[in-house]
Amino acid sequence: MDKAGDLYDRDFVLWTEQQAALLRGAKGSQLPLDWKNLAEEIESLGKSDRRELRSQVTRILRHLLKLAVSPTTGPRAGWQSTIREARIEIEDVLEDSPNLRREIPDIVAKQSDTAGSLAAADLARHGEPAQVVWRRLEQGGFTPEEVLGDWFPDPPG
Repeated sequence: MDKAGDLYDRDFVLWTEQQAALLRGAKGSQLPLDWKNLAEEIESLGKSDRRELRSQVTRILRHLLKLAVSPTTGPRAGWQSTIREARIEIEDVLEDSPNLRREIPDIVAKQSDTAGSLAAADLARHGEPAQVVWRRLEQGGFTPEEVLGDWFPDPPG
């Protein structure tokens, strides 16, 4: 298999970035292709993996926050199940695009406020104080290892 095909199999996002750059560089070729839009479309394929990773990290953070601050016992098993499913989804994305692993610390940091807003709204709908989510985030968020690992916070109190 050629090097480009090998990269496609090893790291899809990196391949899309490389191919888009090559297409942009080949713009002067005599082939009648829409070089600009073709490059953008290939690049967008890689961006979808990045969006999926961001979405699943947000999903995990949302439920980790609820586990960390809510004394409610009933929904805990469901929150943990959701986290496990999201972790599996992330591993699938990282298997196809391992280069994205290096972006996880930034994604965790950037998505914490969004996840906090979602978790606070979830708790408020059930009569729990939403401000406990923000206090928890002020004390420190979650590490990438906590987000991706087999870790769950203990119930409060």
